[in-house]
Amino acid sequence: MPNSLELNVSPALLHTFANHPFHVRKDMEMNELVDSIRESGVIVPLIVRSRPEGGYEIISGHRRCEACRELGIEKVPVRVQELTDDEATILMVNSNIQREHVLPSEKAFAYKMKMDAMKHQGRATSCQVGTKLSQRSNIIVATQNGESVKQIQRYIRLTYLISPILQMVDEARIAFNPAVEISYMTPENNIIIWPAKHDIGDHLHYGERLAVARHT
Repeated sequence: MPNSLELNVSPALLHTFANHPFHVRKDMEMNELVDSIRESGVIVPLIVRSRPEGGYEIISGHRRCEACRELGIEKVPVRVQELTDDEATILMVNSNIQREHVLPSEKAFAYKMKMDAMKHQGRATSCQVGTKLSQRSNIIVATQNGESVKQIQRYIRLTYLISPILQMVDEARIAFNPAVEISYMTPENNIIIWPAKHDIGDHLHYGERLAVARHT
Protein backbone atom coordinates (compact mmCIF):
# COMPACT_ATOMS: atom_id res chain seq x y z
CA MET A 1 0.00 0.00 0.00
CA PRO A 2 1.49 3.39 -0.98
CA ASN A 3 2.54 5.82 1.73
CA SER A 4 2.21 3.23 4.48
CA LEU A 5 4.58 1.63 6.97
CA GLU A 6 4.01 -1.45 9.12
CA LEU A 7 5.30 -1.35 12.70
CA ASN A 8 4.79 -2.99 16.07
CA VAL A 9 4.02 -0.37 18.72
CA SER A 10 2.97 -0.18 22.35
CA PRO A 11 -0.78 0.23 22.97
CA ALA A 12 0.21 3.22 25.15
CA LEU A 13 1.12 5.07 21.94
CA LEU A 14 -2.28 4.49 20.35
CA HIS A 15 -4.99 7.13 20.77
CA THR A 16 -8.69 7.11 19.96
CA PHE A 17 -9.77 8.88 16.79
CA ALA A 18 -10.99 12.41 17.56
CA ASN A 19 -14.78 12.42 18.13
CA HIS A 20 -14.91 8.70 17.33
CA PRO A 21 -18.63 7.90 16.91
CA PHE A 22 -18.36 4.14 17.46
CA HIS A 23 -18.35 2.77 21.00
CA VAL A 24 -16.15 -0.04 22.28
CA ARG A 25 -18.71 -2.11 24.17
CA LYS A 26 -17.95 -4.93 26.58
CA ASP A 27 -20.36 -7.37 24.95
CA MET A 28 -20.31 -10.90 23.54
CA GLU A 29 -18.63 -9.78 20.32
CA MET A 30 -15.88 -8.08 22.31
CA ASN A 31 -15.40 -11.18 24.47
CA GLU A 32 -15.06 -13.28 21.32
CA LEU A 33 -12.49 -10.85 19.92
CA VAL A 34 -10.47 -11.01 23.15
CA ASP A 35 -10.52 -14.82 23.00
CA SER A 36 -9.47 -14.77 19.35
CA ILE A 37 -6.54 -12.44 19.98
CA ARG A 38 -5.52 -14.44 23.04
CA GLU A 39 -5.36 -17.56 20.88
CA SER A 40 -4.04 -16.22 17.55
CA GLY A 41 -2.79 -12.69 18.16
CA VAL A 42 -3.74 -9.66 16.06
CA ILE A 43 -3.96 -11.00 12.51
CA VAL A 44 -4.98 -7.77 10.74
CA PRO A 45 -2.87 -4.71 11.63
CA LEU A 46 -4.61 -1.63 12.98
CA ILE A 47 -4.68 1.35 10.61
CA VAL A 48 -3.27 4.48 12.26
CA ARG A 49 -1.76 7.84 11.38
CA SER A 50 0.97 9.83 13.09
CA ARG A 51 0.00 12.58 15.54
CA PRO A 52 1.96 15.86 15.56
CA GLU A 53 2.13 15.68 19.37
CA GLY A 54 3.46 12.12 19.28
CA GLY A 55 2.01 8.64 19.14
CA TYR A 56 -0.60 7.47 16.67
CA GLU A 57 -4.30 8.08 16.08
CA ILE A 58 -6.34 4.92 15.48
CA ILE A 59 -8.37 5.00 12.28
CA SER A 60 -9.43 1.35 12.23
CA GLY A 61 -8.97 -1.09 15.10
CA HIS A 62 -10.25 0.51 18.31
CA ARG A 63 -11.72 -2.78 19.55
CA ARG A 64 -8.56 -4.73 18.69
CA CYS A 65 -6.50 -2.15 20.58
CA GLU A 66 -8.77 -2.38 23.63
CA ALA A 67 -8.59 -6.18 23.52
CA CYS A 68 -4.79 -6.02 23.46
CA ARG A 69 -4.79 -3.69 26.47
CA GLU A 70 -7.09 -6.07 28.33
CA LEU A 71 -4.74 -8.96 27.57
CA GLY A 72 -1.63 -7.00 28.50
CA ILE A 73 -0.11 -7.36 25.04
CA GLU A 74 2.97 -5.13 24.83
CA LYS A 75 3.25 -4.68 21.05
CA VAL A 76 0.45 -4.25 18.51
CA PRO A 77 0.90 -4.49 14.71
CA VAL A 78 -0.14 -1.29 12.96
CA ARG A 79 -0.09 0.10 9.45
CA VAL A 80 0.83 3.78 9.52
CA GLN A 81 -0.77 5.82 6.75
CA GLU A 82 -0.27 9.53 6.21
CA LEU A 83 -3.75 10.92 5.62
CA THR A 84 -5.44 14.30 5.72
CA ASP A 85 -8.15 14.87 8.34
CA ASP A 86 -10.85 14.35 5.69
CA GLU A 87 -9.25 11.19 4.30
CA ALA A 88 -8.83 9.79 7.81
CA THR A 89 -12.45 10.53 8.73
CA ILE A 90 -13.84 8.85 5.61
CA LEU A 91 -11.64 5.78 6.08
CA MET A 92 -12.56 5.60 9.79
CA VAL A 93 -16.28 5.60 8.97
CA ASN A 94 -15.94 3.13 6.10
CA SER A 95 -13.92 0.77 8.31
CA ASN A 96 -16.46 0.73 11.14
CA ILE A 97 -19.91 1.24 9.64
CA GLN A 98 -20.11 -2.38 8.45
CA ARG A 99 -19.97 -3.80 11.97
CA GLU A 100 -22.69 -6.35 12.67
CA HIS A 101 -24.28 -4.26 15.41
CA VAL A 102 -24.24 -0.48 14.98
CA LEU A 103 -26.39 1.77 17.18
CA PRO A 104 -28.58 4.48 15.58
CA SER A 105 -26.50 7.17 17.32
CA GLU A 106 -23.30 5.66 15.91
CA LYS A 107 -24.68 5.68 12.39
CA ALA A 108 -25.99 9.21 12.86
CA PHE A 109 -22.68 10.78 13.86
CA ALA A 110 -20.67 8.59 11.48
CA TYR A 111 -22.76 9.60 8.48
CA LYS A 112 -22.56 13.25 9.51
CA MET A 113 -18.78 13.12 9.91
CA LYS A 114 -18.37 11.43 6.53
CA MET A 115 -20.71 13.92 4.85
CA ASP A 116 -18.87 16.88 6.32
CA ALA A 117 -15.49 15.44 5.27
CA MET A 118 -16.68 14.79 1.72
CA LYS A 119 -18.17 18.26 1.40
CA HIS A 120 -14.92 19.77 2.68
CA GLN A 121 -12.95 17.73 0.15
CA GLY A 122 -15.33 18.84 -2.58
CA ARG A 123 -14.93 22.52 -1.72
CA ALA A 124 -11.16 22.09 -1.87
CA THR A 125 -11.12 20.35 -5.27
CA SER A 126 -14.25 21.47 -7.10
CA CYS A 127 -16.10 24.58 -8.12
CA GLN A 128 -19.34 23.00 -6.87
CA VAL A 129 -20.66 24.75 -3.79
CA GLY A 130 -23.70 24.81 -1.55
CA THR A 131 -26.73 22.69 -2.39
CA LYS A 132 -25.23 20.86 -5.39
CA LEU A 133 -22.19 19.72 -3.41
CA SER A 134 -24.35 18.64 -0.47
CA GLN A 135 -26.69 16.67 -2.75
CA ARG A 136 -23.75 14.91 -4.42
CA SER A 137 -22.31 13.94 -1.01
CA ASN A 138 -25.73 12.64 0.08
CA ILE A 139 -25.97 10.40 -2.96
CA ILE A 140 -22.43 9.01 -2.54
CA VAL A 141 -22.86 8.24 1.17
CA ALA A 142 -26.26 6.63 0.53
CA THR A 143 -24.98 4.48 -2.34
CA GLN A 144 -21.86 3.33 -0.47
CA ASN A 145 -23.88 2.28 2.58
CA GLY A 146 -26.92 0.71 0.94
CA GLU A 147 -29.28 3.38 2.27
CA SER A 148 -31.61 5.83 0.55
CA VAL A 149 -30.65 9.50 0.52
CA LYS A 150 -33.71 10.19 2.66
CA GLN A 151 -32.64 7.62 5.24
CA ILE A 152 -29.14 9.15 5.46
CA GLN A 153 -30.77 12.52 6.11
CA ARG A 154 -33.01 10.98 8.79
CA TYR A 155 -30.03 9.46 10.58
CA ILE A 156 -28.16 12.77 10.55
CA ARG A 157 -31.22 14.46 12.10
CA LEU A 158 -30.65 12.30 15.20
CA THR A 159 -27.46 14.28 15.92
CA TYR A 160 -29.70 17.22 16.87
CA LEU A 161 -31.25 15.31 19.80
CA ILE A 162 -30.06 15.88 23.35
CA SER A 163 -28.06 12.98 24.78
CA PRO A 164 -30.74 11.47 27.08
CA ILE A 165 -33.26 11.24 24.23
CA LEU A 166 -30.66 9.88 21.82
CA GLN A 167 -29.82 7.21 24.40
CA MET A 168 -33.50 6.26 24.48
CA VAL A 169 -33.36 5.76 20.71
CA ASP A 170 -30.31 3.49 21.09
CA GLU A 171 -32.17 1.53 23.76
CA ALA A 172 -35.25 1.21 21.48
CA ARG A 173 -37.36 3.12 24.01
CA ILE A 174 -38.22 5.66 21.32
CA ALA A 175 -38.77 4.46 17.77
CA PHE A 176 -36.62 5.80 14.95
CA ASN A 177 -39.17 7.83 12.97
CA PRO A 178 -40.69 9.63 15.98
CA ALA A 179 -37.14 10.43 17.11
CA VAL A 180 -36.45 12.09 13.76
CA GLU A 181 -39.55 14.22 14.27
CA ILE A 182 -38.44 15.16 17.78
CA SER A 183 -35.09 16.32 16.35
CA TYR A 184 -36.83 19.29 14.74
CA MET A 185 -37.79 20.62 18.16
CA THR A 186 -35.42 23.04 19.89
CA PRO A 187 -32.92 21.64 22.41
CA GLU A 188 -34.78 23.61 25.08
CA ASN A 189 -38.00 21.74 24.25
CA ASN A 190 -36.04 18.46 24.21
CA ILE A 191 -34.99 19.19 27.79
CA ILE A 192 -38.54 20.08 28.83
CA ILE A 193 -40.14 16.96 27.39
CA TRP A 194 -37.44 14.46 28.38
CA PRO A 195 -38.59 14.03 32.03
CA ALA A 196 -42.05 13.08 30.74
CA LYS A 197 -40.63 9.67 29.73
CA HIS A 198 -40.83 8.58 33.35
CA ASP A 199 -44.62 8.85 33.23
CA ILE A 200 -45.18 7.04 29.94
CA GLY A 201 -45.38 3.26 29.85
CA ASP A 202 -45.47 2.66 26.10
CA HIS A 203 -42.30 4.00 24.46
CA LEU A 204 -43.82 3.99 20.97
CA HIS A 205 -46.84 6.02 22.04
CA TYR A 206 -44.51 8.36 23.89
CA GLY A 207 -42.44 8.92 20.76
CA GLU A 208 -45.51 9.50 18.65
CA ARG A 209 -46.89 12.01 21.15
CA LEU A 210 -43.65 13.95 21.11
CA ALA A 211 -43.62 13.90 17.31
CA VAL A 212 -47.07 15.42 17.27
CA ALA A 213 -45.99 18.07 19.78
CA ARG A 214 -43.75 19.87 17.33
CA HIS A 215 -46.70 20.48 15.02
CA THR A 216 -48.88 22.03 17.74
